[in-house]
Amino acid sequence: MDQLSSLSAEIETLSHVLSLVEAFRAFDSDNDGSIDAQELRGLLGSLGYNPSEEDINTMMQEANTNRDGLLSISEFLEMNTKDLGLGGLKDILKRVFEELEFQGEDLVTGEDLYEVVGNIGTDLSQDECHLIIASMDGDGDGVISFEDFKLIVNSLD
Repeated sequence: MDQLSSLSAEIETLSHVLSLVEAFRAFDSDNDGSIDAQELRGLLGSLGYNPSEEDINTMMQEANTNRDGLLSISEFLEMNTKDLGLGGLKDILKRVFEELEFQGEDLVTGEDLYEVVGNIGTDLSQDECHLIIASMDGDGDGVISFEDFKLIVNSLD
C-alpha cells in the first residue's frame, strides 16, 4: 500500500509538470518555444505569484542558460522542477523514453507504456500505466506526443 501512495504522489508531480508546460505554452504568444521577461511575469501571475521586477530579472538571469535573453520551455521547466521529488518512477520513465525513442514512436499511450515497462522488467500494472499517461495528457484523449513525453521526462533530472 505504501508503494501505491508513493506512485500517487509521483503521478501528482507529473500532473504538476504538465500544468507548467500548459502554462508556458499559453504565454508563449508567438509559439516559438521561448518566453521573454514580460511573458514570464504574466505566466507567474497566472500561477498566483506576484513577482517584483527584480525577481523576474533574477529568474531570467539564473534560468537563461544559453544567454539569449529568453527562457526556452526546457529552461523554464528546469527552473521550476529542480526541487521536485520523483522517486523510482523517474528512472522507469527515463528507461521507457530511451526504448520509445529507439522505436521511433510519435505517440505514447498507456498500452505502449505498459508494454515497455513489461519488457524492461518493471512491475507496473496496466491501470497504473494508464494513470501515468493520463497525468501527462493535456487534452484527455489518452495519448501524448512523444515530444511532450520527452519534454516532461527530461525535466525530471
